[in-house]
Amino acid sequence: MYGAMVAAGVLAGLWVVRRLGTRVKLNDEHITNLAIYCVFAGLAGAKLFMFLFDWELYASRPGEIFTLTTLQAAGVYQGGFLLALGFALWYIRRNQMPVLTTMDVFAPGIALGHAFGRIGCFCAGCCYGTECRRAWAVEFNNIEAYKLSGTPLGVPLHPTQLYEAAFNLALFAFLYRFFQSGPRAGQVFGAYLTLYSVFRFCVEFVRHHEQGLLWGLSNTQWISMATLPIGLWLYVRPLLTAGPGGGTPAQAGSH
Repeated sequence: MYGAMVAAGVLAGLWVVRRLGTRVKLNDEHITNLAIYCVFAGLAGAKLFMFLFDWELYASRPGEIFTLTTLQAAGVYQGGFLLALGFALWYIRRNQMPVLTTMDVFAPGIALGHAFGRIGCFCAGCCYGTECRRAWAVEFNNIEAYKLSGTPLGVPLHPTQLYEAAFNLALFAFLYRFFQSGPRAGQVFGAYLTLYSVFRFCVEFVRHHEQGLLWGLSNTQWISMATLPIGLWLYVRPLLTAGPGGGTPAQAGSH
């Protein structure tokens, strides 16, 4: 189910990206290729950051890198996002695409695809939460979840995967409508970075962390604090630089 949901997320995200790309008259071939390349870059980045975050384990037992368990592990989403973003910026520049408009086109699709992926995480039992005594707590009982992700069995946990899936679905709906409202170039992607960074920082307090904490915060919380000001800057910058009539609409593009 994890693989099926990730595949569904990729297809759903690609459909949204192509639809919005056509609306702002971006080259469909470039948009499709970029989306596919970013999927592979994201998978590589997620694994790379997983190795970095658990470097003590993999340094002491390098054979773990090539095991089926490591291959099946989801990795670190923000690591995948950052590597995919870096590749995307290179590809956009190389093909002379409008940078901010292209990023705006991708933002809703990223949120939608991520929502599907988190549902897959819930099915697999990975990315689980801390112990929870609320009415909505969930228990995992499949031994495969424990073998693959170390998921506690028979223990009520925060369904952090569902928290994030629900948030990303709502974020997708908001970004899609925001895109249609005619914002300035870069604002949709800025809104995505801002809102997701805030949410991810908060949800981390009820997620299990195998890597431990640095000064009371998880690695992904530190990443969120780095991406938050970037998102805010992308959102606010067009408002500060626009004249009386406003800045450049997202639909018009901006290099």
